[in-house]
Amino acid sequence: MLTDQAGESREFRAPVTMTPRELGDNLARLVWESFSDFVTQEDVETPLPDSFATKNVEEGPTQHTAEESLIFFMWAHTRGVQLAFMERAPEERIRHGLDELHRAVFEDMMEHGTPGSQLPIFEQRVAARYAEYYRAAAQSAGRLGEAVCTHLTGSPENCRAVATAMAERAAAVASPLQDFLEDVELVE
Repeated sequence: MLTDQAGESREFRAPVTMTPRELGDNLARLVWESFSDFVTQEDVETPLPDSFATKNVEEGPTQHTAEESLIFFMWAHTRGVQLAFMERAPEERIRHGLDELHRAVFEDMMEHGTPGSQLPIFEQRVAARYAEYYRAAAQSAGRLGEAVCTHLTGSPENCRAVATAMAERAAAVASPLQDFLEDVELVE
């Protein structure tokens, strides 16, 4: 315990340090956990309506749904990092950590069967979705949920209830991540 200038006792916690590479690797693990929970519908904190199924029991999720949900969780973790380190770490160090996240996810994809020749096309979709999700999130959580749902389902008409659940999932990813990263110092 330390005593502050006002004479009050406060617990001292040394900040945790992480390099951009460590941050990226840890984030990739979190992205895959979120993705896995989503496609298996094990995340009970923000359940999807019964009318929306991300998987077929025998076949698993469609490739389109899987890719779009992966992109969404990559974006949600990216946003959480940006919010957590805003004004606390140099922008280039944050960007380096996020580049490491994407590197780790793309390497994992290739290790699990995605041909390397498909990654540039997937990266273009990631960039396009990120831009769209940032614009939508700047407008409202509801707009973000609608944008995500539209890409997951291919049909904006089916997105009323799902949009709310997806907006809640974005907050469920970004908020705790932001809280955790407040005690992390990003170092080279």
